Amino acid sequence: MSGSERRVAVVSGANRGIGKEIARQLAEKGLHVILTARRESLGREACAEMQNDGLSVSFFPLDVTSDESVASLAGYLRREFGRLDVLVNNAGVALDKWVPALEGTMEQFLMTYETNVFGVLRMCRALIPIMREGGYGRVINLSSNLGSMEKIGGRTIAYRTSKTAVNAITRVIAAELTGGDILVNSMCPGWVKTELGGADAPRTPEEAADTAIWLATLPPGGPTGGFFQDRKPFPL
Repeated sequence: MSGSERRVAVVSGANRGIGKEIARQLAEKGLHVILTARRESLGREACAEMQNDGLSVSFFPLDVTSDESVASLAGYLRREFGRLDVLVNNAGVALDKWVPALEGTMEQFLMTYETNVFGVLRMCRALIPIMREGGYGRVINLSSNLGSMEKIGGRTIAYRTSKTAVNAITRVIAAELTGGDILVNSMCPGWVKTELGGADAPRTPEEAADTAIWLATLPPGGPTGGFFQDRKPFPL
């Protein structure tokens, strides 16, 4: 597959954990992956690791809380590739894990939303127009079962509601793109052995990445505006 024909994917927060595994698996499927991360040294290290395995991966520094940083990424994609086919919004933070709603700080709340909610919207606004120009796109927003309104419980209010908002953003954008071949979905990776999930989590990053890869490679006419776990619809 030539450079002009190869599909191009962007994965945010891909220097470790689920994002890194999603980047790897997309590259293994033949896509060229732009691995992005806020911490440049760790991002370049992850990128070099995949390149050493013969995968088509490049690194671009990205802070999803910065308009300038996201705009710089969009400019890079247009200059270097002239296309974007897959966007995985994986970057996220969990700053109030298991803190009661009435005890967490507003700073935690604002910082969580800046990354988890506005970061997703910022990326979609900047990068989906490139997909529209090509008439094709797959957008996957990383959410969580903790944000499901049907299953939502106490504590962790900033993180929970940020993921509820991600699901809402997903549905709104999907509805606005109906009729084309740009599919926008969110997914729950489950409880995963990562820095965020901890060592007691039952799932590996490899298992967690599966639904993202499925959504990233959906055929025309596939689902859009959905929330999925293990390739199945999950209650909103």
